[in-house]
Amino acid sequence: MVRFPVSVLRYRFLWRLRVPTSPSEVRRIERWLATARVALAICALVAIWMDPAEIRYSIWAYGLLGFYIIHGVVIMLLLRFRQESTSSFRLLVHAADIVWPALVSSFTGGQSNPFFLFFVFVLAAAAYRWGLWETLGTAVGAVLLLWAEGLAFDHGFVHWVNGALFQHHLPRLVIAVDDFEPKRLFMRSVYLVVLGLLLGFLAEQQKQLRAEKAVIARILGRANVESGLSGTLYEIMSDLLTLYGANGAIIASQESDSHHVFVCQVRGEAEGPSSLRWLDSSPSDRETYLFPSPADALFLYQRKPGAAGMESVALDAEGVPTREVAPEQWERLASKHPFQSAVIISFLFGREWSGRIFLLNPSLGGNTAEELHFLQELVRQVGPAVYNVYLLRRLRLRAGALERARFARELHDGAVQSLIAVEMQVDVLRRQADNRPDLVSGELGRIQGLLREEVLKLRELMQQLKTLDVDSRKILLFLEDTVERFQRETGISARFHSDLQQVDMPQPVCRELARIVQEGLVNVRKHSQARQVMVRLGSNQGAWKVVIEDNGRGFPFAGRFSYDELEKMGKGPLVIKERLRLINGQLTVESNPGQGARLEISVPQRRAPVDGY
Repeated sequence: MVRFPVSVLRYRFLWRLRVPTSPSEVRRIERWLATARVALAICALVAIWMDPAEIRYSIWAYGLLGFYIIHGVVIMLLLRFRQESTSSFRLLVHAADIVWPALVSSFTGGQSNPFFLFFVFVLAAAAYRWGLWETLGTAVGAVLLLWAEGLAFDHGFVHWVNGALFQHHLPRLVIAVDDFEPKRLFMRSVYLVVLGLLLGFLAEQQKQLRAEKAVIARILGRANVESGLSGTLYEIMSDLLTLYGANGAIIASQESDSHHVFVCQVRGEAEGPSSLRWLDSSPSDRETYLFPSPADALFLYQRKPGAAGMESVALDAEGVPTREVAPEQWERLASKHPFQSAVIISFLFGREWSGRIFLLNPSLGGNTAEELHFLQELVRQVGPAVYNVYLLRRLRLRAGALERARFARELHDGAVQSLIAVEMQVDVLRRQADNRPDLVSGELGRIQGLLREEVLKLRELMQQLKTLDVDSRKILLFLEDTVERFQRETGISARFHSDLQQVDMPQPVCRELARIVQEGLVNVRKHSQARQVMVRLGSNQGAWKVVIEDNGRGFPFAGRFSYDELEKMGKGPLVIKERLRLINGQLTVESNPGQGARLEISVPQRRAPVDGY
């Protein structure tokens, strides 16, 4: 069986220890407690000022209370100026908080006195900082101090101190010795212990819930489209292996349409979880892993190693315990993957996939039903994320197939047809070379022009297929290089001018504007017959502006039209309009047939997310 660090197994069921508190959160907790400490002390001071009889008019009680207020203010200042609150500092402060109510409560008695709230405060502080056992320990510590005080008072400590104070002409202690009689002290001890149990239990439940949410959030973060479905399943199964100290994890799933069963496995090893392995499919897989069962979550175990038969704890889909499980149904699984115990959780991904997760030989303890409840909740929350990874990967594969089909169609209808035509023309020219030598030079020039045109088309197609890695730091250089390459390859005079020295533009906007400029220059080359083209980038009235202007023959319409007007007429550059729709941009086209065209692109400079990103 795989060996995990001792700390993992020792604190396996102390959920709150799985989520370390950040230093900033610790400081925030200590600041809140420091504020509450000072506020409570001031309220107690006001209470005894209004009714001094509560403390029998003792000046020493006033002194202790004033000292405690100063103590609380000093702690607040230290927390403000210290960069980190260490554990030793917190323990020291907590120890002082335990000692303080035991001392000051000696001047008054009963649970209705204003100082009893300091016992409540120190118990609440322990619960807020830590959990059940620390809070109970605090209550026991306070009880021991009270009994130590009672023992000291019973042996004449108060008389001895008062004698010393009398000799130095100081006010006497006025101690409520009667409240430290064993019977009253016992009742106060019971109050403190019960209150400590209650506050500690509530704190433990809250911290357990917080820890469970943190574990679920961490496992949710393993769902990554870039890792793919197999990578995501491996990360999640590795986390479950570590979390439960299991020596193996299996996922069996089936597609609702084909009912084909897929099984993958990760083994727990000494150096860490093994890589994910897809098992060979077998006709019996459905009977082994996915046969019908009323149990949605199940814990199988053998009472004694090697004993025949298995016991079970089962929950239905609503989390209600059920006894309608026959453990012998799982004997086929146990024969294929031997185990002493196993946790089995069912899942459903959309309407397409269903299956079960198997954890072999996990280290469970405490309340097994609660562990099964947690795993059910984990699967319900992580399942949609895994399903989304599956869908996105499938969409990417389909998009890639469509893109490859478009690329093949472009090649077939464009370059391939043109090259076949060139081949035929070269063959005709070869046949006529001997009889008509005067035609060779002109025909070769025309064929060279055709080949150059096809080379440009292929380059443009390759640019469309390439992923653009353009951001605000690269956009200016990219546009300048694009325009310069356009001039070099086409012979058309082209210039790029930017009114901006730096651009603070979201990456999706950078990418789409780069594609728009590329598409605009392609249209200039194909359709405009222009001799000059200008590309300008700037900003105006809270928007980025891109202008593409040429002196070609223009569009087959005259005038200046906005994006909406072009949409109504069904005119304008279609690809550019589609890309602008993704980034909430606007387009204005000005066309003068025979004199040129001007495209003005405007994109708002706001940080709101754009469509599709």
